[in-house]
Amino acid sequence: MKNYYSILGVTPDSSDAEIKAAYRRLARKFHPDVNPAGAEMFKDISEAYDTLSDYKKRLQYDTINGFFKSSKQEEKQHTSPKQAQAEYQKQTSSSDTKSKAEFSKKINDIFEEFAKPKPKKEKLSPQKGDDIYEEISIPLKDAIRGAQRVVNVMHTTQCPKCKGRKFINGSACPVCGGSGEKNEHRKITVKIPKNVKNNAKLRIQGEGNFGENGGKNGDLYIKIKIEPNSRMNFEGNNVIYNVPITPFEAVLGGNISVPAFEGNLSLKIPSKTHSGQKFRLAGQGLKQNGKIGDMIVVVHIEIPCSLSDDEIRLYEKLKKLSAQNIRENLLNE
Repeated sequence: MKNYYSILGVTPDSSDAEIKAAYRRLARKFHPDVNPAGAEMFKDISEAYDTLSDYKKRLQYDTINGFFKSSKQEEKQHTSPKQAQAEYQKQTSSSDTKSKAEFSKKINDIFEEFAKPKPKKEKLSPQKGDDIYEEISIPLKDAIRGAQRVVNVMHTTQCPKCKGRKFINGSACPVCGGSGEKNEHRKITVKIPKNVKNNAKLRIQGEGNFGENGGKNGDLYIKIKIEPNSRMNFEGNNVIYNVPITPFEAVLGGNISVPAFEGNLSLKIPSKTHSGQKFRLAGQGLKQNGKIGDMIVVVHIEIPCSLSDDEIRLYEKLKKLSAQNIRENLLNE
């Protein structure tokens, strides 16, 4: 005989609520839809719960197998079925009339207990379903402009076969295995608002797990992770934007076009601009809580990856014309 208490990880003293909680925890872990290797264990879990969740079945199981509750001031025992049978034969074959009478009384008490009408179950109050937490990564441009993402979420829903009752005609539901629940993947379209910040949480109401006893479904929480960007970072609502410029733009100055979130922006840089100089574009940062930040453009002089022969000849001519040693006073600065 299987030890149903050990299978569920409870004791003969455990209440109905504790047995149910243990079953739900193990069913989630070993359900074949979640853990294909746990099919056999899930079968044992359902079998144990089927017996221990039923008042009469549990009483009969405890009596046959020698499980006694300490709350009745009886010694807790874990007697094997063979030991229980031996004890029965010992008592029935005893010549001691008193012992036979006591044993008969116990048996009669058991039958009387079975004959009693099963106590009515208390009406369970509605319980909200569990919330679900997911995380998605988005590029910086989507964090600024806003976007939509399809998220594949594992939901726990009410079993369509037994409607959450767990059993059909006295047997565990063949669809959910007696859990009353069914796990399924669902695709949810998530709208990401403009100017969302890193680690922000979006709440989608009612897209969590189903509620029990008529309770509301839980909610879905999406945590936003903004992918690192080598060109941009944030300081509050301000956007720090590292923008490359060519050597001739740095020397001659002029207007340059800067790609931004809502289109290109025009930035005027003075002649003889140095690498690392900062320029502020007011009102072009993040818009949060009624406040608008700025875009801080940090220019960096960079050489194009490919140069034509004419460009190289011009650099050679510039080299011959340049008479200043820009590294002459490094140790004096």
